[in-house]
Amino acid sequence: MRDAFEQALEELGITLVVLIDDLDRCLPETTISTLEAIRLFLFLKNTAFVIAADNDMIKHAVRKHFVGVSDDLLVTNYFDKLIQVPIRVPRLGTQEVRAYMMLLFVDNSELSDDDKEKIRAAMIGQLKRTWQGKKVDRAFVQSLGVKLPEHLVGQFDTAERLASLMTTASGILGNPRLIKRFLNALSIRMTISKAQGVGVDEAVLAKLLLFERIGDTAAYAELVKHVSASGEGKPAFLKEWEDAATAGRDLDLKAPWNAPFVKEWLALSPPLHDHDLRGALYVGREQAPLITPEDRLSSEAAELLSALLEHPDLAPQLKDRLTRVSRIEITVLMDRLLERARKDQDWGVPPILNACIVLADADPPQGARLAAFLADRPPQQIQPNIVPKISDRRWSGSVLDAWNSSPDVSRPVKTAIRKTREHGNVAVQ
Repeated sequence: MRDAFEQALEELGITLVVLIDDLDRCLPETTISTLEAIRLFLFLKNTAFVIAADNDMIKHAVRKHFVGVSDDLLVTNYFDKLIQVPIRVPRLGTQEVRAYMMLLFVDNSELSDDDKEKIRAAMIGQLKRTWQGKKVDRAFVQSLGVKLPEHLVGQFDTAERLASLMTTASGILGNPRLIKRFLNALSIRMTISKAQGVGVDEAVLAKLLLFERIGDTAAYAELVKHVSASGEGKPAFLKEWEDAATAGRDLDLKAPWNAPFVKEWLALSPPLHDHDLRGALYVGREQAPLITPEDRLSSEAAELLSALLEHPDLAPQLKDRLTRVSRIEITVLMDRLLERARKDQDWGVPPILNACIVLADADPPQGARLAAFLADRPPQQIQPNIVPKISDRRWSGSVLDAWNSSPDVSRPVKTAIRKTREHGNVAVQ
């Protein structure tokens, strides 16, 4: 059969070239049987076989086929004897990844076919000169004389921000297929946001989506939890980390936030700590549902929460209604009040304190939570007038003790504590 086949090719005067793609996607048995079939025709005249496959996946198939063969050298030899001219395709660099992303955005834009081709040809020419220091970026495309829509320019900015991480992140490593999949997911979510009337910044969504795809799942769940618990949907806990990462300072992050990717992601523009992420999470909720505290409240408790947040100075008038709310819902109410209270920087008698005190009066176990919260405030923020405000509460003793023993709490605060105790205005615990 080999002789007859070789003679047929010679008489036809042609060279038979067989292209085999995605062999590494086959099951090990199919991979090996295909390679063995190739071997039958491998050394015939006028034939050539081109195999596009992941080297490591093919070696894995060989190991699976030859069960018990633990010697990696034998596995390597099998593959090397089959492949006579290995050509390794280099990974895409940042320039190529940026150009690829920009071209995908161009291809999906409303530009004319002529303008698209002009941009594509110019990018290819520029990429050939990147070794000379030339760059393929937004500025280069804008210099081509093509009138670009504003949203496309914004997408180019997104490509510039993401290109470096797309090149180095372990979950993507410059793989064009994965990059395109990422941008497809981004496009779908932006379409959903427009259809649902949810205002989502594409750059914010892209950064969040990148963390969802590559970051630790526990860290992503923690991020969602913070956004859900915040009254404004802002992950304020990221501020210190993002500021440090942007400034290039070292970060000592604990699990699940201690992956190298996280530090690069934190430095990525735009910072998320001051953005309301509820809309972005809403359009991507197939990954992690957005559950706000209000979703766990009865209509009565939700109404009380709204009143406490909007008019905390009127909280004493709500005490009777609060005593009839379930313990679980009271806990959620205190969660939200303390979340709002964390934004205050001056702890004299801010309005939110009234609401917290009334809630602690309605449900005594919440007093311990409020005490722990106040004791944890930065000493420089504590003002003397808070002392008489809380001193007659049973839970306040530990707070006053902590302030009185702290070397960083101001002298006027300690004086107020001493005078209050001298007049017997401190509740007995």
